[in-house]
Amino acid sequence: MSRYQEAFRQADEYPELFWAEQAKRLPWYTPPTQILTYDDQQHARWFSDGEINICYAALDYHIEQGRAEQPAIYWDSPVTNAKRTLTYRQLRDQVAYFAGALAELGVEKGDRVVIYMPMIPEALVAMYACARLGAVHSVVFGGFAPHELAMRIDDAEPKVVVAASCGIELENIIPYKPIVDQALALSTHQPQACVIYQRSIHPATLGERDYNWDEVIANAPFAECVPVKSTDPLYILYTSGTTGKPKGVVRDTGGYAVALAYSMEAIYAMAPGEVFFTASDVGWVVGHSYIVYAPLLHGCTSVMYEGKPVNTPDAGSFWRLIEEYKVRSFFTAPTAFRAIKKADPAAELLAKYDISSLRYLYVAGERLDPPTFHWLDGLLDVPVIDHWWQTETGWPIAANQPGLEVMPIKAGSATVPVPGFNMQVLGRDGEQAAPMEQGSVVIKQPMPPGCLTGIWRDPQRFHSAYMAAFPGYYLTGDGGYFDETNYLFIMGRTDDVINVAGHRLSTGEMEEVVGAHPAVAECAVIGIHDMLKGQVPIGLVIPKDGFDGDEVTLENELIARVRDTIGPIACFKQVLVVNRLPKTRSGKILRKLLRNIADGKAFGIPSTIDDPTSLNDVHTAMCERDVGSADKATPLG
Repeated sequence: MSRYQEAFRQADEYPELFWAEQAKRLPWYTPPTQILTYDDQQHARWFSDGEINICYAALDYHIEQGRAEQPAIYWDSPVTNAKRTLTYRQLRDQVAYFAGALAELGVEKGDRVVIYMPMIPEALVAMYACARLGAVHSVVFGGFAPHELAMRIDDAEPKVVVAASCGIELENIIPYKPIVDQALALSTHQPQACVIYQRSIHPATLGERDYNWDEVIANAPFAECVPVKSTDPLYILYTSGTTGKPKGVVRDTGGYAVALAYSMEAIYAMAPGEVFFTASDVGWVVGHSYIVYAPLLHGCTSVMYEGKPVNTPDAGSFWRLIEEYKVRSFFTAPTAFRAIKKADPAAELLAKYDISSLRYLYVAGERLDPPTFHWLDGLLDVPVIDHWWQTETGWPIAANQPGLEVMPIKAGSATVPVPGFNMQVLGRDGEQAAPMEQGSVVIKQPMPPGCLTGIWRDPQRFHSAYMAAFPGYYLTGDGGYFDETNYLFIMGRTDDVINVAGHRLSTGEMEEVVGAHPAVAECAVIGIHDMLKGQVPIGLVIPKDGFDGDEVTLENELIARVRDTIGPIACFKQVLVVNRLPKTRSGKILRKLLRNIADGKAFGIPSTIDDPTSLNDVHTAMCERDVGSADKATPLG
C-alpha cells in the first residue's frame, strides 16, 4: 500500500486517530481529548474540548522556536512601486498593538469585525489581530459595491469596521472610504467605530466615528493572545452570488488550523522556512487559507502580491516574483494563466527569469482546462497540479499530493481525494455512479476538519443548501466522475450540465474541445433554451492576441471540432467571438448570468463582477447574432 493509500485509509476508517495525530502539529493551550463530536444537525465538530489561538500558533510560537528574524511576509506592489518585508517578530508586534487598539475600541472575544481592505500587509495584520483577541473577522473583498458591503455588515453586525482609504486596480485608484460611508448609510446595523488605514497615494477625510490606523496604534497596549475553543468561530466569509442574501460561511478555529497545517506538508510539499506564493486576494477563501494562515502556521514565508498576472507591468510578473523571492510552490487560478497565455502565447517573457527554485505549480478556483494545462506543462519543468476545493471546505478536497506521493498527472483531473474526504459520485436517485459515469459529487459525513461549520445565524439554510439533497452526504454542487483508476474529473457546476433533446451533456467537455483550438485563448460554452430540443449549446470565445483570421472560418472550425469529438448529438452550431467574458474578481466566468441574458431574462450586475462593461459587450454580441431571446434581456436598475 502506497503512502497516500495508507493515509487515506487511516483517515477514512479511523478518523479520530488520524486527526488526533495531525493535531499534534500545533501548540494547544489545552490539547483536545474529544476529537470528533456531532452538532444538532449531525455535522462533524472537531477537537471540541481543545483550546488554541491561531495567532499564537502562527506567530508567537514560531518566534519562541527561533524564527523571530525569518521573513513572514514579502509584500510586493507593482501598482505602487513598493515592497516590504516583515519578519515574524515585526508582524507579531504589529498584530499585537493593533489588537490592543481594537480592544480599546471595545472589541472582545466573540465580537465581529468587518475588514474591507486591498492587498496590503495591514489587511493581514487586521485579520490576525481579530484572531488574537478571539474576535470573529469577516473580510469583504475591497471594491465591493456599497449595497453588497451593507448586506454583509447587517448580517455580521460588527462592532468595528476596518478599512483602507483606497485600493488600486491597475492605474485606477478606487476610494474605499466613500464606499464604506455609503454602505453604513444603507445598513441598519451601525458599528461603534471605523478604523481607516491611510494610504499616502489617496488619504481619506475622516468623520466623527472614524479613527486613523496610525493614531490608534501609537498608544495602544500590546495585546496577548486569548485562548478560544477549537469550535469557536474564526471568521465569516460570504459566498458570492448574483441574487439574494449572501451565505456567511462560518469557519472554526482549531479544525481549520489542523487542516491547513496538514495540507502545507501533504499537498503543497512545503518545509518550514521555504517561500510559498499564492496569487489571490485576502477577500477570497484562497487568500484566507494560503496567503494569511497556512504558510505561517507551517513556519514558511508568504508572498503577498498587489498586482495582476498581466499589465503590472506585463505578462512576466509571476515569473519575476518566483525568481526574486525564490518561491518553492506557487498557487493561482487557471484564469490567470489564460490571461498570460493570451498576452504572451509563446511565453517569451519566461526566458528573462530564473525560476529554478520552483518545485510545484498549483492551480484551483475553477477547472483547469486541458489546453491551458498542456500549455503550462510544455513550458515548465515542474509538475502542474490541478486541485479542487471550495469556499465551504476551506482547503483542498482532491489533489495530487506530492508531500505524500507524486502521482501521474492526467489533464482535466484533480487527481484523487485528499485524506479525510470520502468522495462519491451519485445519480439523481442517490445511486452510486459507475466509473466514467457523471453525477453529483458529494462528500460522505463526517467532513474532515477545516470545513464550514454552518451558515452564520441560519442553520436551516445550511441544511437545505448542503445536507438535504442526499442525507448523510455534503452536496458540493459540482458534477463530475471517477475514471477506472479512481481519478476525479470535475466537469463544472451541476447546473452546467445541459439537456439536449433528452441527452445530458457536459458543457465542460465542449469547452475542452473548443479551448484546444490553437487560435482560442479562452472560452465558455453555455446551454440556452430551445423550443424544440429543450436546450442547445453555444460557444463564446476570446481569440489569442494577434489573431487575424476570419471569424466565420473560426466558428466553422470549432463547430466541426465539437461535432467530430462529441458528435452531432451535441447540436453545437453557433460560436460568438468576443473581446471579454464576464468574470468574478476571482476569475470564474459568470455562466449562469450568460444563460440568463441568452434566455431573455432581466439581469443585474453581480457584486462579484470584475468588469461590468463586459456584460454589455456580450449582450450586444448575442443580439447581433440573434442568440436565443437575448434581444429581450434587459439590465436591472
